[in-house]
Amino acid sequence: MTDGPRADLRDAAAAALDGGATLLQYRDKTADAPRRLREAQALAQLCADRGVPLIVNDDIELAAAVGAAGVHLGEHDDDIAAARARLGADAIVGVSCYDSARRARQLAAAGADYLAFGAFFPSSTKPAARRAAPALLREARALGLPLVAIGGITPDNGGTLVEAGADYLAVIAAVFGAADVRAAARRFADLFATTRSRQP
Repeated sequence: MTDGPRADLRDAAAAALDGGATLLQYRDKTADAPRRLREAQALAQLCADRGVPLIVNDDIELAAAVGAAGVHLGEHDDDIAAARARLGADAIVGVSCYDSARRARQLAAAGADYLAFGAFFPSSTKPAARRAAPALLREARALGLPLVAIGGITPDNGGTLVEAGADYLAVIAAVFGAADVRAAARRFADLFATTRSRQP
């Protein structure tokens, strides 16, 4: 997950993809609409060239404008039906479930494509975020959707979340805040490979 603005956003995103990131989410909470459009367009082209889905955080209209693969919605954003109506039936619509199994069940029934939980660890991006436990991932496996873990995740603590059932680890600081973005992303890609190789 990007967290801008930053002058080298496209290069940093390319480095993350080179390191093994399998999905990119554009996240920018500022009100600079022209810059956000330019950046999202650049990332959409980058992801299209690499065959990697681009998800836009919170902004259905921006996702539509740049032809993104989909959108990620939080509890204060539009609903899944609105996203489908604007982006089409094939769009990826992911949702934040925070620490709530009940919310996850409701949103799975409403047609979400993936469910995101967290924060699992203290996060500099959202210091006051609600905290979730790995057991929530184990419980959510029964819903049959891809699961995303978020919140303070590093290569050192992420393995427990993969073991608990996370299909994706959503990371900002531990990748885009690293001196070597490509190497940081590679550590997470390797984490999935090594953790899953140990599982029965």
